[in-house]
Amino acid sequence: MDPKKTRSEKLGKQVVEALKKRYFDAHYVSTKEEVLPLVLKLIPKEHTVSWGGTMTYEELGIKEELKKQGYSVIDRYTAKTPEEKEEMQRAALTCGTFLMSSNAITESGELFNIDGAANRVAALCYGPKNVLIVAGINKIVYDMEDAYKKVRHYTAPINAQRFDLSTPCCKTGECGNCINQDCICSQLVMTRLSKPAGRIKVIIVGEELGI
Repeated sequence: MDPKKTRSEKLGKQVVEALKKRYFDAHYVSTKEEVLPLVLKLIPKEHTVSWGGTMTYEELGIKEELKKQGYSVIDRYTAKTPEEKEEMQRAALTCGTFLMSSNAITESGELFNIDGAANRVAALCYGPKNVLIVAGINKIVYDMEDAYKKVRHYTAPINAQRFDLSTPCCKTGECGNCINQDCICSQLVMTRLSKPAGRIKVIIVGEELGI
């Protein structure tokens, strides 16, 4: 067997067990192709579904499949005005299931997320009945210190460049610890436990997804 695949499988399953001890409803799948059927199984048909800005779900085609399956969705990217987009983001905070990835997940089963407007981490913390996280094996880090370093100095600059923001990291590729209004590091959230138990569902994928 491929040593890299073996390592991913062992690590992914280990992290799933760590998440379960912290009351997350956690699952491991080996491949990207296994994600969609599990996602559909974990989202009640009667739920309205929304999401934050996430490359992972776009990469997997999950958003479009939910629409095809007839789910009621709140998609802020269909808004015609900034005001309508804002209202959709607020409505998403009371949806049935909110979709997101996690910027990092520690080997001990803690989540670390960073956000600009905070709509994504707000939904993670409270509001939607279910939060469904899909994370590639590349999101796993050793501990919270590693999570902070990776997200601030790697993930955030890439996302800033993706959105062509006016932050120093968009220009240099390095975190400038800025207080720019475009900063996407406004809110830093560590999630130690799922409360209530099972509200946050996590799917670890044994392949790389997103950044």
